[in-house]
Amino acid sequence: MSVSDEQRPASPVEYLGANTHAFGPGRHLRSRSKVLPEHARGHNRALVLQTLYHAGAMSRADLSRETGLTRVTISDLVAEFIADGIVIEMGVREAVGPGKPPILIDIDRFGHQILGLDLSGPSAFTGAVLSLDGDVLERREVPRPESPDGEAAYSALRELARTLIAASTQPLLGVGIGTPGVVRPDGVVLSSPNLGWTNFPLEAKLGVDLDLPVLARNDANAAVLAEYTFGEAKADFMLIKIGRGVGAGLITGSQPLLGSRFAAGEIGHVVVGTDGGPRCACGKDGCLEAWLSVSRLGAAIAADPGSRDEILRDAGTRMAIAIAPIVAALDLSEVVLSGPADLLDGILIDAAIETLHARTLEGVFEDVSVRLTHQEDIVLRGAAVMVLSGQLGVS
Repeated sequence: MSVSDEQRPASPVEYLGANTHAFGPGRHLRSRSKVLPEHARGHNRALVLQTLYHAGAMSRADLSRETGLTRVTISDLVAEFIADGIVIEMGVREAVGPGKPPILIDIDRFGHQILGLDLSGPSAFTGAVLSLDGDVLERREVPRPESPDGEAAYSALRELARTLIAASTQPLLGVGIGTPGVVRPDGVVLSSPNLGWTNFPLEAKLGVDLDLPVLARNDANAAVLAEYTFGEAKADFMLIKIGRGVGAGLITGSQPLLGSRFAAGEIGHVVVGTDGGPRCACGKDGCLEAWLSVSRLGAAIAADPGSRDEILRDAGTRMAIAIAPIVAALDLSEVVLSGPADLLDGILIDAAIETLHARTLEGVFEDVSVRLTHQEDIVLRGAAVMVLSGQLGVS
């Protein structure tokens, strides 16, 4: 399929402003800008595809009622989508009254696939071929370079991507990448010390090498999109991804929050407490990442198994100290954790909830919850949301 420039939003981030939650009637991510006349057609295209993606097969008349667009506009847009291979006719609906039964149409969910890449793993880069519904169809991985080496990291990533392209069975809509570090909306990795990248044009470089549309975002920012689109998240929440490092993605007012430096959610190097603490890879003592990363927790428990509960309780408390001001300042509804359940569930979450409630205004934030995500492959699925948003305007 060839997706025309008219279909693509000016920036993938812009069309994260038009999202529905959980494949059915639900919340839409609110747009912050007015639709100008010159943008109306692109807006209408995204609205139609968005509606079909989440509501499923419906007639052209149903689509007109759902979107508020005229039947003539719907007919013209659907004809274009069918010609481009984006939408297919599914057959007629069973007649329930007089008249000709309507023809049902839907997104061609099996005609295209998406390539997702997750660079946040402790020992390997993981990738997958995914369906348009975010289901993993094929999975591959390559070893992560042992030391921060930007050239070696990119070579490993490119090898993984090419292997997955060969494993795909349908035309690829695009490639989504979740990477550690601070990433600009144009896919330039401003800083990723663990991968050895500084001002690295990841999106543009891989796009040229693969000859495919590529979108790159911070791994936690990718994960938060997956939790919103496929999970059970509310309209205002933080997702904390705990693995080799610690990072967070935020949805506030039903909008992704990136920040003026594109570093919103970079909580891993916030120092928690004034009592020192473990030395962090960044050179400071007592960063949240030094208390909470999977490698640190695993090493501390292995060194002193009898203190497991105390180690996890302390980590949960430190996490809550770091996020309590964020929860209060942004009035978040919940905090979602992504990471190993054997470490995070139970003692760590209980300690976090207790400390979070103790450090926020009584009677106001007592209903804020801390829970584990139920999703597997959350960064890979978030990468799929990025591609859907960037290429079709839906997520």
